[in-house]
Amino acid sequence: MIDASPAAVATRAQPAAVPLQLSVVVPTFNERDNVELLFRKLEAALAGVAWEVIFVDDNSPDGTWQVVREMARRDPRARCIRRIGRRGLSGACIEGILASGAPFAAVMDADLQHDETQLAKMLSLLESNAADLVIGSRYIEGGSADSFDRQRAGISAIATQVAQKALKIEVADPMSGFFMIRRDRFEQLAPELSTQGFKILLDVIATARGSLRIVEVPFTFGSRLHGESKLDSMVALDFLGLVLAKFSHDVLSLRFILFALVGSTGVVVHFVTLFVVLKLFEQPFAEAQGVAALVAMTSNFILNNFLTYRDQRLKGFAIVRGLLLFYLVCGVGLLANVGVAFAVYNEHITWWLAGAAGALMGVVWNYAMSGLFVWRKR
Repeated sequence: MIDASPAAVATRAQPAAVPLQLSVVVPTFNERDNVELLFRKLEAALAGVAWEVIFVDDNSPDGTWQVVREMARRDPRARCIRRIGRRGLSGACIEGILASGAPFAAVMDADLQHDETQLAKMLSLLESNAADLVIGSRYIEGGSADSFDRQRAGISAIATQVAQKALKIEVADPMSGFFMIRRDRFEQLAPELSTQGFKILLDVIATARGSLRIVEVPFTFGSRLHGESKLDSMVALDFLGLVLAKFSHDVLSLRFILFALVGSTGVVVHFVTLFVVLKLFEQPFAEAQGVAALVAMTSNFILNNFLTYRDQRLKGFAIVRGLLLFYLVCGVGLLANVGVAFAVYNEHITWWLAGAAGALMGVVWNYAMSGLFVWRKR
């Protein structure tokens, strides 16, 4: 008997949906002039492939997310994830891949510098089970990064060498932002990945600890056509924090390491200020020490707001409120520092070990309480 119900007729009238093969994840911030052109390039490069592109936008002031939403109305292959109150390339990539609907996910930039024509080749390597991760590499035969200026080329080369030697990574281009991975393998690694930073591939490789079959394919790194680079002056410290976190096998988090590194700069600021107030302005030691402590805490707050908590960065009046809370947290942290140091010293333990124990207590307290009260998750 033939089912002639409306539901059955509608089902027969629509062709069976082709299962998705590939999700392309594109983190964006102020890329409204690039996203439509990138979509057209993907359409040409992935002809014959069932694909989607997920633009993960950090609430771009230029309205990138609005452009993507309009594209999605015209073509369901375009999707938009608009993030409010969260920033960062790594976090955007993680959210995009975990929201994807295909067994394979690619990550590429929106600035048109990555070669989309390599995506089909990368996909075939994964589908044939020849690899778990395929990297678009600038530093193997056939690849090129000639569009880099001398300064950026030098920084990239140094960062690559540091990552390879410190983390024992045998990949020519672990700093690449262009790669494709099996989604099931990525989901296994995702809980250990940092949502901070900008080098998601390095994090993936280091976290996998040699368990991924990796293949590199060459590509030529192009020139940006529209917009500006998102790399700021603090990425070197961000990168160093990621390397140290992975070197410790994630015993220490990236955010904690960045907080501690910022704290170490505060020590320098403290002593420089102490010298200036004490020697140049000839103020009594007590007053000079107080001014130095205040300046150092202010410096630490500014750097932490700019770098450590960049994805939760305080703005406007919230900066004043956050600074006052940071003073309070650090004041209590100083008491904890001194208390622990005295307790250890009273056990007849050498002075420098007692001092180190107090300093560690102070850092842990300041980090925990700052995250809880100053840079609270919204």
